[in-house]
Amino acid sequence: MIAEDSVLLRMGVLRLLADEGIETVAAVDDGDGLLTAVAEHRPDLAIVDVRMPPTFTDEGLRAAVRAREELPGLPVLVLSQYVEERYAVELLAGGAGGVGYLLKERVADVAEFVDAVRRVAAGGTCIDQEVIAQLMARGRRNPIDLLTPREREVLGLMAQGLSNIAIAKSLTVSDGAVEKHVGNIFAKLGLEPSSEEHRRVRAVLTFLDRG
Repeated sequence: MIAEDSVLLRMGVLRLLADEGIETVAAVDDGDGLLTAVAEHRPDLAIVDVRMPPTFTDEGLRAAVRAREELPGLPVLVLSQYVEERYAVELLAGGAGGVGYLLKERVADVAEFVDAVRRVAAGGTCIDQEVIAQLMARGRRNPIDLLTPREREVLGLMAQGLSNIAIAKSLTVSDGAVEKHVGNIFAKLGLEPSSEEHRRVRAVLTFLDRG
């Protein structure tokens, strides 16, 4: 489902997803509509704008947080012009995964956007690097302080949704080096062995939760 007050953007995203074989069960223009649609359709993913009627401040993000409370595990992909820190952290740290936050002005490739949609719907994460930078700038201490600069760099790329192979290519290092960094990250954050994907999501959420 899509929650976006701009009718042109709302219909544009709907059409784009339809072209990729992704069905939209509801398209609404405010937070109340989002909550109603989630309760009625129990969608596989909610794509949400931050600022919607009536005050155009943070209604969309607050509604998304509430929707995840009412439907635990609901994947949410925020698609916005703004980084709203307070509710962004609450959303990103409030579940086991299935969260994304992309800035509209930085979504330049349709294929990458569709990949983000599918990744978040499947329970993964996809966080814009500018969103990460603004949230990390809050500067509160957390277990991330235990990581080396390279490990934080690797974890930042994990937050963007990159695989180990893609991280190795981005940093121009070997796959083995990345695997070692990822293992160190899990150990320093106290993430006990489970499924690899689940630990990656938990590590990313720790990275984004500054307290």
